Amino acid sequence: MLPYLLPAAPRAITIIGAGGIVRDAHLPAYRLAGFPVHGICDLEAERSRALATEFGIGCVYADAAEAFAGSPDGTVFDVAAPPAAILGLLDQAPPGSAVLIQKPLGREINEARAIRALCRQKGLIAAVNFQLRYAPAIIAARRLIDEGKIGDVHDMEVRVTVFMPWSLWPFLEGLPRMEIPLHSIHYVDLIRSFFGDPAAVWARTLKHPDAPRLASARSNIILDYGDMRRANVTTNHGHRFGLKHQEAYVKWEGTRGAIKTRLGLLMDYPRGAPDAFEYCVLEEGREPEWRTLEVAGSWYPHAFIGTMSALQCFLEGSAATLPNSVEDAYRTMEVVEAAYGSNDGGGTPVTHD
Repeated sequence: MLPYLLPAAPRAITIIGAGGIVRDAHLPAYRLAGFPVHGICDLEAERSRALATEFGIGCVYADAAEAFAGSPDGTVFDVAAPPAAILGLLDQAPPGSAVLIQKPLGREINEARAIRALCRQKGLIAAVNFQLRYAPAIIAARRLIDEGKIGDVHDMEVRVTVFMPWSLWPFLEGLPRMEIPLHSIHYVDLIRSFFGDPAAVWARTLKHPDAPRLASARSNIILDYGDMRRANVTTNHGHRFGLKHQEAYVKWEGTRGAIKTRLGLLMDYPRGAPDAFEYCVLEEGREPEWRTLEVAGSWYPHAFIGTMSALQCFLEGSAATLPNSVEDAYRTMEVVEAAYGSNDGGGTPVTHD
């Protein structure tokens, strides 16, 4: 059973973009959920035709303008394009339409601000595809936390030590910013969804010798939530020494217990490894014991059901809020911008007597 509130009457979807993420995540997710995909387009027409054949999509449009104009009223537009293309594509969207935008919300804060302004100006009902919030294991963790199982959460950590074949995405080369806005932004957004907006950020993002053309491939990010809450993100995408010490997890610690979930998708990429979900609840007079919880589904493709469902349920009125709205995503972009400010400003110099 899917762990999502699904729309009672799913709207048709038209996808702008037919890249690997659409093939591997968007379309499999919509098929699982039974969401009707009306149309698709891409700059490379052959890619959109191939996906239309594979997934039974009825309309293949020549370009975004034709897709926006030709889709039926009430269509949700899934804009699955690189960040540099988002603003221009949204400018073509019909006023008042519903749009799910691929993360990040632009390449940097000024572009994010322009996208937010355009969405407001055109009255777009717009969400951003920060889908890690909706991974089944994250939903399971949130449920246990909301039920008070592990008490007051005071520590949240994301650690990723994997080998990522960045060559799968050539457009990443030459970007002035890479690892944080294209990857670790998921973890920043996830922590925000649990702890809210941080007061400050300390960050350092670095290159890797195995990926010299990328602006960065490793990051350390500390989010400041006061004296009692620790929130850390540590990523290293250049660990090419086999699976033995690869790891990718999110961990929460509370006053009465802890939760740790493995993000198997990121390990041995793109094959992936199984997810795992463990939790420990302290019981008086007993030694701590970790238990496993079986969680159906994974980040890819299942979490992509969650982002689209959130938007469609908000549109039909079965959900009162839109957690992944453009307005909320902009606040994640503010944290990312602060992280780059910290990175550029450098640390406190060490003085020597």
